[in-house]
Amino acid sequence: MHLLVGLGNPGAKYARNRHNIGFMALDEIVRRHGFGPWRKRFEAQCAEGTLAGVKVLALKPETFMNHSGRSVGAAVRFYKLEPGDVTVIHDEIDLAPEKVRFKVGGGHAGHNGIRDVAAQIGADFARVRIGVGHPGLKDRVSGHVLDDFSKAEMAWVEPLIDAVAAAAPRLAAGDGPGFTNELGRILAPEKPAAKTEPAKAADGKAAPPERDGG
Repeated sequence: MHLLVGLGNPGAKYARNRHNIGFMALDEIVRRHGFGPWRKRFEAQCAEGTLAGVKVLALKPETFMNHSGRSVGAAVRFYKLEPGDVTVIHDEIDLAPEKVRFKVGGGHAGHNGIRDVAAQIGADFARVRIGVGHPGLKDRVSGHVLDDFSKAEMAWVEPLIDAVAAAAPRLAAGDGPGFTNELGRILAPEKPAAKTEPAKAADGKAAPPERDGG
């Protein structure tokens, strides 16, 4: 069993907040990969499915961001999981918009949801950090993350969420580097090699092919 957690705040008024990009990404994973219906468990909305042959529980805490760990901890204890069986998807103000980073363990960098999850299950869980940018001043952070994404921002949010969902089987398989590589491939596919034009002579006609001397 792998526990895949999206962080956010419950309720329609928060649905498009920058703080809720974890919820947005998890919703798309559940939709794309044909998970079962959302059901209320562990003070959360939960849906069951399979990714890369691994049984997955998708979990969106309904405890509000600062108490996300209560819900995550309840699920971890029920299924007797280790921190290594958990991946949390969340917003990250210390990353530029559109940037995504995967890491295992580490500090919470001031993110109250991550802080609370770590307090409940330990810090050695995987995180998918989705950049939403920093407003520039510390006292503006709360307003920034609790504001909705603008229409212009949604132009990158939607393709990014689609890409995270497409690469999500790598997360269930415990393949963080593979997830990162696949995400990059989806978002920046290789361009086909440019065709080489034949060299032209001074009169504008194609130059004859060179021959070996003899």
